[in-house]
Amino acid sequence: MPALDAIRQQIRANYLPDEDEAVKRLAEATGLSGKDRKAISARAADLVRAVRGSSDPRLMEVFLSAYGLSTKEGVALMCLAEALLRVPDTETMDDLIADKIAPHDWSAHSGGSSSIFVNASTWALMLTGRVLDEGEGGIEGTLRSMVRRLGEPVIRKAVAAAMREMGEQFVLGRTITEAVKRGRPMTQKGYLYSFDMLGEAARTEADALRYHKAYADAISSLDSGSNGPDIRQNHGISVKLSALHPRYEVAQKDEMLPVMAERLLSLALAARHSRMGLNIDAEEADRLDLSLDVIERVLAEPELAGWNGFGVVVQAYGPRAAFAIDWLYALAKKYDRNIM
Repeated sequence: MPALDAIRQQIRANYLPDEDEAVKRLAEATGLSGKDRKAISARAADLVRAVRGSSDPRLMEVFLSAYGLSTKEGVALMCLAEALLRVPDTETMDDLIADKIAPHDWSAHSGGSSSIFVNASTWALMLTGRVLDEGEGGIEGTLRSMVRRLGEPVIRKAVAAAMREMGEQFVLGRTITEAVKRGRPMTQKGYLYSFDMLGEAARTEADALRYHKAYADAISSLDSGSNGPDIRQNHGISVKLSALHPRYEVAQKDEMLPVMAERLLSLALAARHSRMGLNIDAEEADRLDLSLDVIERVLAEPELAGWNGFGVVVQAYGPRAAFAIDWLYALAKKYDRNIM
């Protein structure tokens, strides 16, 4: 295993690698034969068919089937579904709906679903998009503007209701208490969650302190639900590094690093005390190097010795994922730590 510094150089050198060479290297590294690949594909297809046939698809699944995640409309719906759950006022909600609905070609999906509700929603999105489109002038534009203003409360309620139904499929709650309550049926079946606070990146020091407190409060709230001494028996929490400091950037590294490391360490120690795991969420690709600096600084702290709850999320689709995993493995060996 190469030294940590040598692996970091590999990570930096592969920020924008030749895609064909990267794919070839990964394919060779798997060591899979043609027979293995066919078996894996067949097994994956069987699993997908089993999931699809296990029960009636939920609304979220029907929408995904109709719109997909590779279309502009599908992406707009996902953004809207996730964001509307956290919008604090009607003015912002109206702006968000107009931004995500008006520019898209909803007619391309008309009648494409087996669900009457989804097809009706498509027509509603088409009409809403026409109403919210401000591109026309003259008399028609004036009339459309009047309809838009008069219809905003109706549009807001209809879209918010549909998006909330979709959003609740992957957002458990607006607060950690609500999320734990809604997740209880699955918890009773033996499932565990790694809770994410859905915070944006901190823009100011006040933001960073507020997000840090929110993470600390969430850990404290989850402490009472810990079932045993083993972190694998308890819920966990995911932390976004960019929420802990407003200047999470290379130019401010010397000033940022000690402050962020101190804040992350305090959360890690709180998680350890609560017998739960703490995962470092993946950030934008250009922040990977900074993230690794923070991770090494915190993981090296003697106070974390013997704790198996420190986790790191690695974006598997990134060209540097394999090198990042090698680096984390070398780091774990250096400090005698287990990394989730």
